[in-house]
This record gives sequence, structure tokens and C-alpha cells, in this order.
Amino acid sequence: MIDKLSWITVYPEIVLMVMACVIAIADLGVKTPLRSVTYVLTLLTLAVVALLQASLGTGAMQAWLGVSQTVYGFGNMVVSDSMGNWLKCFATLAVMVTLVYGRPYASQRDMLRGGEMFTLSLFALLGMFVMISGNNFLVTYLGLELLTLSSYALVALRRDNATATEAAMKYFVLGAMASGFLLYGMSMFYGATGSLDVNEVFRAISSGKYQHGVLVFGLVFIVAGLAFKLGAVPFHMWIPDVYQGAPTAVTLMIGAAPKLAAFAIVMRLLVEGMLPLAGDWQQMLMVLAVGSLLIGNFAAIAQTNVKRMLAFSTIAQIGFVLLGLMSGVVNGNIASAANAYSSAMFYVISYVLTTLASFGVILLLSREGFESEEIADFAGLNQRSPLYAAIMAIALFSLAGIPPMVGFYAKLSVLQALIASGDSFYLGLAVFAMLTSLVGAFYYLRLIKVMYFDEPITATTVSAPTDVRVVLCINGALVLLLGLFPSGLMALCAASIKQMLGT
Repeated sequence: MIDKLSWITVYPEIVLMVMACVIAIADLGVKTPLRSVTYVLTLLTLAVVALLQASLGTGAMQAWLGVSQTVYGFGNMVVSDSMGNWLKCFATLAVMVTLVYGRPYASQRDMLRGGEMFTLSLFALLGMFVMISGNNFLVTYLGLELLTLSSYALVALRRDNATATEAAMKYFVLGAMASGFLLYGMSMFYGATGSLDVNEVFRAISSGKYQHGVLVFGLVFIVAGLAFKLGAVPFHMWIPDVYQGAPTAVTLMIGAAPKLAAFAIVMRLLVEGMLPLAGDWQQMLMVLAVGSLLIGNFAAIAQTNVKRMLAFSTIAQIGFVLLGLMSGVVNGNIASAANAYSSAMFYVISYVLTTLASFGVILLLSREGFESEEIADFAGLNQRSPLYAAIMAIALFSLAGIPPMVGFYAKLSVLQALIASGDSFYLGLAVFAMLTSLVGAFYYLRLIKVMYFDEPITATTVSAPTDVRVVLCINGALVLLLGLFPSGLMALCAASIKQMLGT
């Protein structure tokens, strides 16, 4: 019999799953081109789920039910804690914003003939939830597959578009390879420790009763699989092609919220499950981080396609996240772990918020029969629409790490975590990261220069539905305001990570 605590850990997921099925059935009777009923039902569902996750994240729901803030359920296969609940809340909000931005774009390209875009997005979000809550290797893998299978279908949603179909095939083939890596690594850990439970694996490793060679061999495959999902070098090859080939609304769907789930899965598997092996996996993350910062920033300079440029930018941004994750344990000392991991969490949330704003403007500029994907398409945007040019500039300044945007404080928090370690090698990595960021600033500033100083190639005015315009303005304002007042979000990340490490 399943106890009450088990239901507490998954009831937002149950609400999401039930409503996804209800919306799929209700959509059968919707005939309007914009799928208005399906759209409203989806946003209401996501709003309710976000509120549930926020109540769990603050601990209000647990206090009302009389349970601790960290709850394990279903035989310790699922965990509900502050870090996971806040990541799920932010992921839900990211999916909401993505659907608001993407609906006009999808409607103009005949992607709303059915309600698949909405239902697949809900199931992708459910996969993220399972990934974030998974306290068992197989549960985590099930969530990962639910997310990726939904993502493959979303990329191929424009069935009559050869570019989108090609991107979906590349994504599917490389995703299957990454899943194989991850499963093989998990099988090695099961063979070495006799368990798939994250806590049991941690205890087995801590006891020292294992074959180090076997575990490190399995660890290599797990890190490789995780690196693919994060998009870190040298497992980045899918990101530029999929970002460019997928419909822009879908590019935002796979480029924003899933990054929060990917961060969570790294925390669950590597930190909660394999912290005693930190000396081994941190070295791997260091190599991935250096490669991502180098290739991401230098390759982005050569791009003329904005979506492809932002794809390489994503690779570079992931390099910073990995620097935060690899600076938690220094010479066996975990004193700086909470500071390092909270800086990485802050960075991921800031990156997702900024990505939503940048792709929101790209979606806004796209119109029927025209994709606003080239840098030249942004020429003179300030003359056509000062508001949307300002929002795009704020997002680009944030990605470049220029104050007072939130991206500056995200980069600063990671660099501070590296420097606080007191290790000269980590200090060298901080200097390296800062220098590559200077290189990266070039391609962001180039796009801003085109928007403000080049002559427009079209006199077409930029218009948007009211919901898109309101959400985009709020999105841009948050990128600026969280840069001016970052302490609240930083404190939330720090408290969540400390609570996670404490259990």
C-alpha cells in the first residue's frame, strides 16, 4: 500500500499528467486556428502546477500537512525537496512563457492543426519533473526519455518542412546514443554497488567497499550522457543543427526549461549519489567546461544565423555552469560545496530567463513566410520598434555578462565560487573564463550594433498580440531587475542547495 508521503511527492505530477490527457481529449472538439480553448486550458494547468510547486518549495504545503520539507516516496525512488520543487516551478513558468511566445508563430506555420504542440509540451514538462524528482537511476532515465521523445516529436512538428525533419532525425540518432551511454554507465554502477537507489549508491561508495576502476569506468559513460543533455563539448554537435533546423518556437522549448532539468539530474546523480567520487568527475567536468567555453565562444563569432549563434552561445554558457559544479569539492574539502552549487543553480535560472527574452524577440519578428533568423534581419530594429530592440539588447547584454543585467551577477557568482576555493588552479580557470567571456561579448555586441546603427532593410512595423507583448515586457524587466536586485534569487538558490546537501 502506498503511504501518504508518497502521494505528497508526486501530486503536482499527477495534476499535470491528468490535465495533459484531458487537454488532449478536449482539443478534439476545438476548431479555431489558434486553438484558443486548448491554449487557455494549458496555461491554467501550468499556472496551477507552478503554484503547487511554489507552495512545496517554500515549505508551506509540508507545514500544513505536518511533514518535513524533504520527503521521500515510493520506496525512496522519488524525492521532493526545496531545490527540486523550485526548479520544477521555474521550469513550469518557462514552458508557460514559451507557449505564449510560440502560439502566433506556430499558427502562421500550420503547426496548430491539432493540439499536439500543447500536449507534447505538457508531457515534456512531466518528463522534466520526473528527472528532477528522481532518486533512482531508472526513474531518472524514464523521465529523461519522456522529455526527449516529446522533444523529438516537437522538432518534427512541421511535417512538410525538410529542414525540421532533418533536425529531428539528427536529434533522435544522437539522443539515442547519449541514452545508451547513460544506461551503460548506470549498469556499471548497479554491478559495482548492487543498487540503483541514489542514496544506496552514495552509502556504498562512502563505505569504500567497491571496485574503484569499475565505478570510474561507469562514471565516464554517465558524465558523457549528461554532457550530451547539457550540450557540453565534445557532445555538443546536435545543438547548432537542432536549434537552427527546428521551428523557432520549438527551439525555445528545447533550449530553455530542459536546462533546469539537466542541472537537476547532474545534482542528483553526481552530487547526491557520487560525491565521494568528486575528485574523478570534477576533472571530467573541468575538461568539458574548458572545451565548451573555447569552442562555444569562438565558433559563435563566425555565425550569421542568430539561432545558430545563440546555440553556440548556449554551449559557452553551459561551460560556466560546469565551472560552478566542478568547484564544490576542493582537495577533498566540501566546505565550499553549497556556495559553488548554488552559484551554478543561479546561473542556470538566469540563463533560462534571458534565453526566453532573446528567443521571444526572434519569434516576434518572424512573420508568415519569413523567418527572422539572420543577423541582417535585425538591422535597424530600434527604428522600427525601440521597445523590442531594448528588450533584445537587455537579453544580449545579460548573456554577455555586462552589468547591471542578471547575467553579470550569474557569471560573478561562479567566478567568486572558483576564487573562494583558494586553489591556484581554480583561480587560473576563473581568469580563463573571464577572457573567453570577453571574446564572447563580441558577437553579442555585434548584433546590438546592427539593431541600433544599421539601416533597416524593411519598413514593416513590429506588432504582437497583447499577451505576447505583456509577457515579453515582464520578461525583459525581470532580466534587468534581477540584475539590480539579485540577492533574493541568490538566497533562494543558496537555501535550496543547503537543504538538499543537508539531507
